[in-house]
Amino acid sequence: MKKLLMATAAILAASAATAQEVKLGVILGFTGPIESLTPQMADSAEMAMAEVSATGAFLGGSTVTPVRADSTCVDAAAATTAAERLVTSDGVKGIMGADCSGVTGAILANVAVPNGMVMISPSATSPGLTTAEDNGLFFRTAPSDARQGEVMADVISDRGVSEVAVTYTNNDYGKGLADSFVAAFEAAGGTVTITAAHEDGKADYSAEVGALASAGGAALVVVGYADQGGAGIVRASLDSGAFDTFVFPDGMISASLTDTFGTEIDGSFGQHPGSDSPGQAKFVEMVGDAFDPTSPFTSEAYDAAALILLAMQAAGSSDPGVYKDHVLNVANAPGEEIFPGELEKALAILAEGGEINYVGATAVELIGPGESAGSYREIEISNGEITTARYR
Repeated sequence: MKKLLMATAAILAASAATAQEVKLGVILGFTGPIESLTPQMADSAEMAMAEVSATGAFLGGSTVTPVRADSTCVDAAAATTAAERLVTSDGVKGIMGADCSGVTGAILANVAVPNGMVMISPSATSPGLTTAEDNGLFFRTAPSDARQGEVMADVISDRGVSEVAVTYTNNDYGKGLADSFVAAFEAAGGTVTITAAHEDGKADYSAEVGALASAGGAALVVVGYADQGGAGIVRASLDSGAFDTFVFPDGMISASLTDTFGTEIDGSFGQHPGSDSPGQAKFVEMVGDAFDPTSPFTSEAYDAAALILLAMQAAGSSDPGVYKDHVLNVANAPGEEIFPGELEKALAILAEGGEINYVGATAVELIGPGESAGSYREIEISNGEITTARYR
């Protein structure tokens, strides 16, 4: 089937219309609780777009123009409005995003599906998105939190910690990851003393931390946001002496975390999607000092944008209704392996009807309904810096 689709794509590409401007939406939380992460994510996605445009080999010499929009990460209504603008006013042919799970689900249901628009998220990890009705339009390059919960349980157990308290931001991301983690940790013999939600945007989290401290635990798992309530929980814990060791999943791992707390959180640890694959090394070399290539979901954003454009090339069309059926084909074997910086080679192979296996920066392998199998970077805080402990 893959060979038939590729051969058909070659015919379509050969008869493609004249060069055009193809607009891609980049919808991320440029304001809100992960605003320290999104600049690197956007820059990374736009780097892939610029790489494709510069080749002159994309859809008969077409160029790619990014159009940014603010998801806010947490305001579903604002995110939906922003996405509607991208589709109806800006005329984008695909969406790289969104970022946080709740707004991603809202955009998928209210904008993408009704308009037949392809979305590839680099960071929406809620397990609930696995079964969302998407008409084959939604993909993600970050693995589901059903997987991250299991990994986090292993990370904690391997460090000899058997009893933890858990707090989570009260939304789809927070609850989904907390539920996944608690189930995995308890199944492995660990004890969760309390699982409690917290709301973002509060000035004082002393009451929440008091309840967590009363339950006890050798460490506090903070399923939250580095630029919002999660940071408030950490500050209140440190100030009260309730906890001094924290476990941080992806939403908490940001340069702003160590900028804020420095050595106060030394000995804390956690994980976020990440790979030590050859593609990641190539990606880091490509980026240089333009932005931080190790920031969470930055590699995933490059891969998300690349997959949209390569699927278009494989289909010989920028019509989402046509190229959506080619995303899995370009992402997976068989075919020539493609790494960061090799998008020109991929475009040429696809134009000739050949097959590619896009490995990218994150060792892309899309499974099931189009989501990443995924690997994780385990981190620890040492001397006020985020360091790599290992990859899982």
